[in-house]
Amino acid sequence: MSSIDWNDLYRTTFPELVRFLHRKVWDAERARDLAQEAFVRALQHEPKKPRAWLFQVAANLARDEARTVIRRKKHLVLLKTEAEVKESAAKTQDAQLDEQERWAAVREALDTLSEKDREALLLWDAGQSYTEIARQLDLAVGAVGTTLSRARKRLAKAYQEREKANVARR
Repeated sequence: MSSIDWNDLYRTTFPELVRFLHRKVWDAERARDLAQEAFVRALQHEPKKPRAWLFQVAANLARDEARTVIRRKKHLVLLKTEAEVKESAAKTQDAQLDEQERWAAVREALDTLSEKDREALLLWDAGQSYTEIARQLDLAVGAVGTTLSRARKRLAKAYQEREKANVARR
């Protein structure tokens, strides 16, 4: 019999897992679906370290998702745009455009980072401990803080460069 309290694990980890996945797939509903899938797989495998295992499986699911999206990108972009327009009908057009531009700039800035920097930031944002981040990124625990600090600086610089470029285009 499993000693894992799945209800407690779900309650405490699911929101962090969704936030982690959302930063990878940029679709809140899809992030929730992938988080659910990670939990389903965890129940089937009953891992020894379920929280870390869930984030690793979630990262793999997001990578698989990215491969699928690349193959169907044009179609999915159209569907997503339609869904976002319907969902945000209550927002003013200016506010909606500003929000989309900010998220696009964040996505572009994240895309400029190395895989390790991006993963470190996303894992940290999802509430992972330095120990969990170190394990998943194959780093020494003491190196996580430095990695995160440098990644934040690179992200901020990339974001500022995108913002300057966007202002120059206007």
